[in-house]
Formats: sequence, structure tokens, C-alpha cells
Amino acid sequence: MDTRDDTISEVAATSAPRGGSLGTASERPDEPDIGAGFEVHNVLGAGFLEAVYANALTVELRRRGVAVDRNVAFEVVYRGVSVGRYVADFVVDRRVIVETKVAKAIDPVHRAQVSNYLRASGLEVGLVLNFGSSVQFKRVVASPRRVQVATKDESKLLRQDNGRPHTDEPRSQR
Repeated sequence: MDTRDDTISEVAATSAPRGGSLGTASERPDEPDIGAGFEVHNVLGAGFLEAVYANALTVELRRRGVAVDRNVAFEVVYRGVSVGRYVADFVVDRRVIVETKVAKAIDPVHRAQVSNYLRASGLEVGLVLNFGSSVQFKRVVASPRRVQVATKDESKLLRQDNGRPHTDEPRSQR
């Protein structure tokens, strides 16, 4: 599991190559890139509402030829019964969930939110993208085994792994 810190300052954005799922070339095919997010923040700056950044990110991604779906609904299933749904801010390239935020910093609750979205959607990679005073992002990854189990039978997932999706950060011992 990747345990590196994915928070990057705006300075890195100016030299980022273009291409990949969020606008920059990637060393790994499962790793989302955030060049479009940096571009949006470089142009707009800080201080707007989340919806403004999400709309601008949609424009930038589509301008770069990246497939992006907005407000994608996923059903939440508990023990085989639909108990509601959640709506993802973005699904990029039909493989990466992106949750946009405007906050001082990325909070653990933001990462937990994306982890739950991954479990509900069956996708493996998510990204919290924060448009605060500088662009920050955190990658969240669900293992393929957990995704497979979650999409087949939620109760099995709870018995196997205590119902917790994996993130790119180690958990504290309890």
C-alpha cells in the first residue's frame, strides 16, 4: 500500500506534464493525476465556494479531453438491502472518484468519506482534492479483493475486514 504524502504545493503545478486521468502524465496507471486541479487553482486562486472549483475543474478536464462525469449516483447496500444512495462529485475516466473540498486542510473525515464512496461504487481509486489556500490532494485506495467483495455481498466484507476500506495512510493501533 502506498503510504507517501500526496499533498503538493502550487509551485509543483507549473511544471507538471499534461496527459493522464486528471491532466498530467502518471508513472502508475492506477494513480490519479491532478494537473487540471492545479490549473484551476492557478487561474482562480483561493476563496471561492466548492461548486465554483468543481465547475471549473469540469471545464478544464473536458478541455484536456479527459472523460468526466459529474454528480454520479451510487446505491448504498446494507446486508443486501438498498438503504440510500450517495452522489460523487466526479468520476474521472470511469475509474477514479474525485471529491472536491474547500478547507484549511484535508481532514481524516474527508478521506473516510471517499473510502465509503469507493466501497459503495466498487471502484478502487479515489481522490480528495482540496482547493484551499493551496491545492492539496490525498489518494485513497481500496484493494481489489475488498472491491470485489463489496460489490457482491456487503455482509461478507464486514466479516472479513471489519468494513474498513484501505487508505494510503497507516491506521493507528487500537
